[in-house]
Amino acid sequence: MALELRHLRYLLAVAEHANFTRAAEDLRISQPTLSQQIKQLERTVGAQLLDRTGRTVRLTDAGETYVHYARRALRDLAAAERAVLDVADLSRGHLRLAVTPTFTAYLVGPLTAELHARHPGITLDVKEMTQDRIESGLLADEVDLGIAFHGPHLPGITATALFTETLSLVTGAHRAGAARKEPLPVRDLADRHLALLSGDFATRGHINAYFAAHQVRPHISVEANSIQALTEIVRRTPLATVLPDAITHDHPHLTPVPLEPALPARAVTLLWREAAYRSAAARAFTRITREFVRGRGFTPV
Repeated sequence: MALELRHLRYLLAVAEHANFTRAAEDLRISQPTLSQQIKQLERTVGAQLLDRTGRTVRLTDAGETYVHYARRALRDLAAAERAVLDVADLSRGHLRLAVTPTFTAYLVGPLTAELHARHPGITLDVKEMTQDRIESGLLADEVDLGIAFHGPHLPGITATALFTETLSLVTGAHRAGAARKEPLPVRDLADRHLALLSGDFATRGHINAYFAAHQVRPHISVEANSIQALTEIVRRTPLATVLPDAITHDHPHLTPVPLEPALPARAVTLLWREAAYRSAAARAFTRITREFVRGRGFTPV
């Protein structure tokens, strides 16, 4: 029997679900058909790939090895299909972009607008993800580009610096003392009530580390997993927050308050998989991003 791509997809589905019935439902084929196809694959390969003796189906040692290469083969074939469809003149194309959540508030909108204005034939798929999920998505060829922060990266990930992100304490513009120019000592935050991003944001970890380094424990009255919610809360209440300055600059109802010592800055990076095919759409988006960063006067790394 000649090996076909569906056999690889069937095997990966069973490995993922550890169950023939659930895998068959996911693939929308019958369970007997799936079992028969896997047996055909095992006969072609000449080895047992699945252990069916337990309560769940698991890969044998041979199966683990085979699946590793099967995933790579399907990923490379998908990349080849995109390469064939890629059009260098940018009249059409597709880009899969992943960003850590805070960038949705001030980067995704203008970058998407510029990409659409220049190349309306390119479609864009944007997803918010944690940084570790972005990198694993790049390695699995689920994402073309990522925007995240500099730091230790997974093997196989290439990072290039874009700009330096600075953060400040932020209050509603109408609050007393909101327009102060002299820095606020960080120790004064021990008496302040804050609304902060929730713990699933990398920015919150950065803020917590800053407070811990200066032995300050402010009152956290509100936690939010949405930048928009947080800005509305600060705008309408006496609560303060901590946000990237780029977000504050776009909100006339918010005012940054410098802290002493200042919150540490972070390097923002563009991520992609080493040796991955970079489509014309990905190259165009990279150029637009660099031009936008220079045009907005963001602090260079």
